[in-house]
Amino acid sequence: MKRWAEYAELMALFFLQWMAMSMWFVPLSAVLEAHGLGGLRSYAFATGAIAAFISPLIFGAMADRHFAPVKVLRGLAVATAGALALATFSIERSWPAGVVLGLIQMLALCSAPSASISTSIIFSRLKNSTREFGPVRAMGTIGWMCGCWLASALGADASTLAGYMAAGAWLVIAAFTYLLPNVPPPESKDQVTWRERLGWDALVLLKQRDTRVVFITAALLNIPLAAFYPLTPPHLKQLGFEHVSAWMTLGQTTEIFAMFALAGLFLRLRLKWIFLAGLGFSFVRFICCALDLPGWLLVGITLHGLSYTFYFITAQIYLDERIDPAWRARAQALFSLMTGGVGNLIGYLGTGWWFNACATSTGTRWPVFWGGIAAVAAGIMIYFLATYRGQNAGMARAKSG
Repeated sequence: MKRWAEYAELMALFFLQWMAMSMWFVPLSAVLEAHGLGGLRSYAFATGAIAAFISPLIFGAMADRHFAPVKVLRGLAVATAGALALATFSIERSWPAGVVLGLIQMLALCSAPSASISTSIIFSRLKNSTREFGPVRAMGTIGWMCGCWLASALGADASTLAGYMAAGAWLVIAAFTYLLPNVPPPESKDQVTWRERLGWDALVLLKQRDTRVVFITAALLNIPLAAFYPLTPPHLKQLGFEHVSAWMTLGQTTEIFAMFALAGLFLRLRLKWIFLAGLGFSFVRFICCALDLPGWLLVGITLHGLSYTFYFITAQIYLDERIDPAWRARAQALFSLMTGGVGNLIGYLGTGWWFNACATSTGTRWPVFWGGIAAVAAGIMIYFLATYRGQNAGMARAKSG
């Protein structure tokens, strides 16, 4: 019974956190457009990428060495709630675009480390991550869907109400952390350098070939993925769909099934083929979007869950199995930097430029836009096939040094 109660706590943590994130992230594009700030869209999403270069590794190193990860998460949740409320207020009151963007950047700096910190907390309390992480992470997906449904149900798809709801959800997360055990980091008698305080020593993890390929592929895959959330909603609206936040949750339905299937797949398939399945679904997803038909666009959205789970969630489990536990928070933080930082920064700015290049006086040439994105996804799959070797002996843990 105690084990099930602990498992329920971990599920609840992911549920609340991903619900809070979706309430703001999914409607953001429409909210900016509705308040005359559509020109900020690419830059607003890029703030998360900039933040991922800075805060995840710093707070990951803090959680590994100085403070209990739960306390770090609590402070981040409170700061995120405050920054989100202020950013939302600035949009609502039509503050200058530069000020709005600056506040969104401050929000991103507060929220960027939270996902990797939560992930490290959960991995530290799992006995078998390959079997147990999928169902726990699936609750995060359900939370994401609930956040989107709530935003649509309350008419907040393009309203600042979405931001205020998300800020309240982050305060709930901060309160929830008091129910989690404060597990302090291991004591170290060694003097900590500034490089270690900033978390940059985590770059040593890239020395191992396959681990490096997993990190680089994840960063590259985030480049085409960066087009999905900002630019699929306007495509849906152009094809006549309403309540686009709710329609976007189609991807999360397959994500849930895929996460529950992961444990069985790990027993039957090599990691290389699971990774390739995720990359392949990403390519097919963008091809479906390029057909520019309502039904095929929904198919493309639905395939998002399979692509995301089979590559990104598998990569997080891969890291937990192969990296020394003393580096757990920094490994997940480095993953956030590579995906949310390198990949997203290039992705949001690059796909924003490509979107503008595909625009005409009569609308967007969606087949050309998504076709270009699909070509990038195909190139990433080829890179992974050419560079990843894999281990026939399974997921043996590798020390960071």
